[in-house]
Amino acid sequence: MATIRKRNNSYQIGVSCGYDINGKQIMRYMTYTPEPGMTAKQIKKELDRQAVLFEESCTTGQVMESNIKFADFSKEWMKHKKAELRPKTYATYDNLLPRINAAIGHMRIDRIQPQHLLSFYENLAEGGIRNDTKYKCRFDLGAYMKEHKLSKAGMSRSGKIAESNILSVTKGNNCAHKTAVGIAAALNMPLQDVFTPVNTEKRLSAKTILHYHRLISSILSTAVEWGILFANPCERVKPPRVEHIEPKYLDEIQAAILLDLLESEDMLYKTAIRFLLFTGLRRGEALGLNWSDINFDNRTMQVCRSSLYLPDKGIFEDDTKNRTSNRVIKLPLTAINDLKQYRTYQRQNRLIMGDRWQESDRIFTTVEGAPLHPDTLSRWFSKFIKAHSDKLPPITLHSLRHTNATLQIAGGVPITTVSKRLGHADTTTTGKIYAHAIKSADEAAAETLENILTPTQNRNVS
Repeated sequence: MATIRKRNNSYQIGVSCGYDINGKQIMRYMTYTPEPGMTAKQIKKELDRQAVLFEESCTTGQVMESNIKFADFSKEWMKHKKAELRPKTYATYDNLLPRINAAIGHMRIDRIQPQHLLSFYENLAEGGIRNDTKYKCRFDLGAYMKEHKLSKAGMSRSGKIAESNILSVTKGNNCAHKTAVGIAAALNMPLQDVFTPVNTEKRLSAKTILHYHRLISSILSTAVEWGILFANPCERVKPPRVEHIEPKYLDEIQAAILLDLLESEDMLYKTAIRFLLFTGLRRGEALGLNWSDINFDNRTMQVCRSSLYLPDKGIFEDDTKNRTSNRVIKLPLTAINDLKQYRTYQRQNRLIMGDRWQESDRIFTTVEGAPLHPDTLSRWFSKFIKAHSDKLPPITLHSLRHTNATLQIAGGVPITTVSKRLGHADTTTTGKIYAHAIKSADEAAAETLENILTPTQNRNVS
């Protein structure tokens, strides 16, 4: 039988779940807060219903103990969320959790306080915390291996690392943390005796720390929903403030230079880069396109999927980022002509490959017809930009999307149209990202009105 106690404006419902081995009664609790405006009769009816439901949950073992550790609860949370989270989001959370668990995983979730979270965030902001910190061997690894008669194959098996990584370190190159740990383990030596971290001045960005905060908050919010916690301590913590960073983009002249430089490049990369610039698509959206998504007669394109990559899944298809990302947009004539030329090129490749061709309807593929790895395109563009650093600024592949949006706004395209073409959830998102372009367009509009409405002889008069 559930017990009910009034606590200020809410009610605590308690249920006995038997006794432990020491004879101590095991109690489970949840809090019910009536909706504003409910009558006493309505509150009692709903309170009785909540008590019955909570008692059933306790009886069937659906309620966890409040002394569960954060690491154990987060593990259950991930199991519960796996079906509803996108694969990429799930993988992101899975990558964030080890660092979170190292800090607070050992703590009971009902004892986590704001100061514990703030200490964790302060630690994340310190130098040397990044996963991409590189390590340099303190001694000549090749000579050491020769002296102690160690083989790369043996160390590879012992440290569970690739032989190529070991070879790279013997040549004096820096390595990733995972490789450093593996080599130290293979040598049976402490990491600090074998390697020295370099580029430790690089810090996690405030945006990355905010991702950690939001994940912890989501997990503890679920604990509140499940009746394990009365309140989420994250709600009493001010998350890291993220400074707005202006997106990198090309101006009209630089965009023209980019297009000229692409003329001598491979047809696949030339077409893909030009297509991203002319459409403003996200990388995954462009690589997820099928030929059936293009209506050459009407010059329209259906954006309805994304091509992504995860180590444990390989290249896979997923829905677009959000509901509004699923859209139909008009294509510039140049983009249509590019696709027609590229389709001829792809068909020629198909004939050359013969039986090796992997049949699909995908537009951007490898020479054998397989879906193109997203990072392949990004790496190629990075090398391309470095090769032309004297003519182009250091931009990324995503900068092409920013360039597309900025040039639209500068050309007087309404913000609602720009937002729709980009697949943003609303115009507020577009306005925040491209405030710089909107401000410039606004200034240009003011100058236009000045030229139209003010007689020449009255200008520049204070």
